[in-house]
Amino acid sequence: MRYQSTTGLAADQIEELVVRIWQIVQCRGKQPWPLTVGLYRAVVITLVYVRQNLNQAAVGDLFGLSQPTVSRIYRGILPLIGEALCLHIPDLKDAIRGRLVLVDGTDVPTGNRAGHEVNYSGKRRRAGLNIQIAADTDGDLLGISAPMRGSMHDRKAFDECGWEDRLSDTPTIADPAYQGTHAITPRKKPKGGELSTNDKSNNKTISSIRSAVERCIAHVKNWKILATGYRGRLAELPTIIRIIAALEFYRLGW
Repeated sequence: MRYQSTTGLAADQIEELVVRIWQIVQCRGKQPWPLTVGLYRAVVITLVYVRQNLNQAAVGDLFGLSQPTVSRIYRGILPLIGEALCLHIPDLKDAIRGRLVLVDGTDVPTGNRAGHEVNYSGKRRRAGLNIQIAADTDGDLLGISAPMRGSMHDRKAFDECGWEDRLSDTPTIADPAYQGTHAITPRKKPKGGELSTNDKSNNKTISSIRSAVERCIAHVKNWKILATGYRGRLAELPTIIRIIAALEFYRLGW
């Protein structure tokens, strides 16, 4: 059965991932998912869950399992995926070397939860966590930052996550939200005035180049657990974002 459209990975990538997880489990001598489900099937179920962000009952219906069984599979397999793919996340310095870097911020929506109002973004009109995305001019992923609170402006998130310092010697293009950083950004229209012809031409060129990072964000958010509303425990979300980053780098062949 073909799963690439629902899991995000090619068949050979899934097989390689299964082999790596099996090696980890063999070393530990303990199977952290239900004994009634084979490893390959458990990995596919977990990939479908994070790729499509279906509720666990729906995933259970697709695979003929109960919701509690899907939950146990997900909680057992996802950390193993993170371990198996941890070396696929490149160091940002290595990934950006010799490249023009495009940066933009996006949010991982979490729903409005009591006690987490600090994650509410007035710009996006929803709660979530802010992550910074770095891409090259072909739209390929170079890095995903640690998540910041959703109410944080992209300019501040760029600094708080450490990227402003790490990219200080690297040519970087970003949108107007990053004005005041070293990044090249479009020039804003002056109050009560108009942009010059040269400024308009430069802005058009910058926007054309910067569109690649928007494509990159769209590919990252094809892992719909980051796009259509995270329903789990917020304390676990930073780890999940890191595992999804590893899956995306693995999908791209890093």
